[in-house]
Amino acid sequence: ESVISTTNGDPPAPACCMQVKPGICGLDCRIEAYRLDRRTVRLKILESECGQIKRLVTHLGDLSIKAIFTPVTHNPVYRAAEKSGCHASCVIPAALLKSAEVALELALVKNAQLKFEDCGS
Repeated sequence: ESVISTTNGDPPAPACCMQVKPGICGLDCRIEAYRLDRRTVRLKILESECGQIKRLVTHLGDLSIKAIFTPVTHNPVYRAAEKSGCHASCVIPAALLKSAEVALELALVKNAQLKFEDCGS
Protein backbone atom coordinates (compact mmCIF):
# COMPACT_ATOMS: atom_id res chain seq x y z
CA GLU A 1 0.00 0.00 0.00
CA SER A 2 1.46 3.34 -0.99
CA VAL A 3 1.80 6.35 1.26
CA ILE A 4 -0.92 8.94 0.91
CA SER A 5 0.57 12.35 0.15
CA THR A 6 -0.20 15.64 -1.47
CA THR A 7 1.27 16.60 -4.80
CA ASN A 8 4.30 18.24 -3.15
CA GLY A 9 5.11 15.05 -1.18
CA ASP A 10 3.84 16.31 2.17
CA PRO A 11 1.35 14.21 4.10
CA PRO A 12 -2.31 15.24 3.93
CA ALA A 13 -3.99 17.34 6.60
CA PRO A 14 -3.65 15.91 10.11
CA ALA A 15 -6.11 13.16 10.98
CA CYS A 16 -5.88 14.10 14.65
CA CYS A 17 -4.74 17.15 16.61
CA MET A 18 -4.25 17.30 20.38
CA GLN A 19 -3.31 20.11 22.75
CA VAL A 20 -1.37 18.75 25.75
CA LYS A 21 -0.96 20.53 29.06
CA PRO A 22 1.53 18.29 30.87
CA GLY A 23 1.37 19.88 34.30
CA ILE A 24 3.69 21.79 36.56
CA CYS A 25 6.44 22.19 33.94
CA GLY A 26 4.01 24.41 32.01
CA LEU A 27 5.55 23.32 28.70
CA ASP A 28 2.41 22.72 26.69
CA CYS A 29 2.57 21.29 23.20
CA ARG A 30 0.41 20.46 20.21
CA ILE A 31 0.49 17.03 18.61
CA GLU A 32 -0.54 16.38 15.03
CA ALA A 33 -1.02 12.82 13.77
CA TYR A 34 -1.00 12.14 10.03
CA ARG A 35 -2.49 8.94 8.69
CA LEU A 36 -0.13 7.86 5.92
CA ASP A 37 -1.98 4.66 5.05
CA ARG A 38 -4.24 2.11 6.77
CA ARG A 39 -1.46 0.96 9.09
CA THR A 40 1.02 3.84 9.38
CA VAL A 41 0.99 7.18 11.17
CA ARG A 42 3.42 10.11 11.35
CA LEU A 43 3.49 12.22 14.51
CA LYS A 44 4.56 15.84 14.82
CA ILE A 45 5.01 17.84 18.00
CA LEU A 46 4.57 21.59 17.62
CA GLU A 47 4.66 24.59 19.92
CA SER A 48 6.81 22.95 22.62
CA GLU A 49 9.51 24.81 24.50
CA CYS A 50 10.71 21.60 26.21
CA GLY A 51 14.19 20.53 25.14
CA GLN A 52 13.48 16.86 25.83
CA ILE A 53 10.29 16.91 23.76
CA LYS A 54 12.10 18.67 20.91
CA ARG A 55 14.72 15.87 21.02
CA LEU A 56 12.00 13.21 21.18
CA VAL A 57 10.73 14.31 17.77
CA THR A 58 14.15 13.64 16.23
CA HIS A 59 14.09 10.03 17.50
CA LEU A 60 10.58 9.25 16.20
CA GLY A 61 9.96 7.75 12.80
CA ASP A 62 6.67 6.78 11.23
CA LEU A 63 4.80 4.27 13.38
CA SER A 64 3.02 1.09 12.33
CA ILE A 65 0.06 -0.39 14.17
CA LYS A 66 2.39 -3.05 15.53
CA ALA A 67 4.72 -0.37 16.94
CA ILE A 68 1.83 1.53 18.52
CA PHE A 69 0.72 -1.56 20.44
CA THR A 70 4.20 -2.70 21.44
CA PRO A 71 4.50 -2.98 25.26
CA VAL A 72 5.90 0.07 27.05
CA THR A 73 9.36 -1.40 27.68
CA HIS A 74 9.91 -1.94 23.94
CA ASN A 75 7.59 0.72 22.54
CA PRO A 76 9.37 3.05 20.07
CA VAL A 77 7.64 6.16 21.48
CA TYR A 78 8.74 5.39 25.03
CA ARG A 79 12.23 4.42 23.84
CA ALA A 80 12.48 7.76 22.02
CA ALA A 81 11.31 9.50 25.21
CA GLU A 82 14.02 7.72 27.20
CA LYS A 83 16.73 8.61 24.65
CA SER A 84 15.54 12.21 24.83
CA GLY A 85 15.76 12.43 28.62
CA CYS A 86 12.02 12.77 29.27
CA HIS A 87 10.90 12.33 32.86
CA ALA A 88 9.31 8.95 33.56
CA SER A 89 6.03 10.67 34.50
CA CYS A 90 5.85 12.86 31.37
CA VAL A 91 2.41 12.50 29.78
CA ILE A 92 3.55 13.44 26.26
CA PRO A 93 4.51 9.88 25.18
CA ALA A 94 1.06 8.57 26.16
CA ALA A 95 -0.53 11.51 24.32
CA LEU A 96 1.48 10.66 21.21
CA LEU A 97 0.23 7.07 21.28
CA LYS A 98 -3.37 8.16 21.88
CA SER A 99 -3.11 10.53 18.90
CA ALA A 100 -1.70 7.74 16.73
CA GLU A 101 -4.55 5.41 17.70
CA VAL A 102 -7.18 8.03 16.85
CA ALA A 103 -5.52 8.91 13.53
CA LEU A 104 -5.60 5.25 12.50
CA GLU A 105 -9.21 4.90 13.70
CA LEU A 106 -8.18 2.40 16.39
CA ALA A 107 -9.68 4.53 19.15
CA LEU A 108 -12.40 7.12 19.44
CA VAL A 109 -11.73 10.75 20.35
CA LYS A 110 -12.18 11.07 24.12
CA ASN A 111 -10.29 13.44 26.40
CA ALA A 112 -8.20 11.84 29.12
CA GLN A 113 -7.53 13.49 32.46
CA LEU A 114 -5.16 13.28 35.39
CA LYS A 115 -6.64 15.16 38.30
CA PHE A 116 -5.31 15.56 41.83
CA GLU A 117 -7.97 15.51 44.52
CA ASP A 118 -8.11 16.48 48.17
CA CYS A 119 -7.38 13.40 50.28
CA GLY A 120 -9.90 14.59 52.86
CA SER A 121 -7.53 14.53 55.82
